[in-house]
Amino acid sequence: MFAASRTKDLTPQEVKADLDAHAILLIDVREPAEFAAERIHGALNFPLSTFDPGVLPAAGDKLMVLQCGSGKRSATAIDRCQKAGHAIDSHLAGGIMAWKAAGLPTVTFDSDTGSVRDRA
Repeated sequence: MFAASRTKDLTPQEVKADLDAHAILLIDVREPAEFAAERIHGALNFPLSTFDPGVLPAAGDKLMVLQCGSGKRSATAIDRCQKAGHAIDSHLAGGIMAWKAAGLPTVTFDSDTGSVRDRA
């Protein structure tokens, strides 16, 4: 498993505040179908099944934060980043499930109409 000192757990509220302040780059490591069905606004999709730390976008002065469904895959992606020599250590603890449990908004796909809509 992962040592606690190697992975920094961020709360949904911390991630939301940092997203609103444009202080983080949020990377969703769930698979494309999961991302298409529901996602956090502003997240970029880099699925764990094809995850390559070397192709992650430059974050500039922003903190790169990884996110998945529950926190397990994002922790795995952090481990891959660190093994590849990247100083990425932060993820959304509990993933999008914790985000939604905190009552924070997501973007969803309406399969009946084909439209994308915000879910509050």
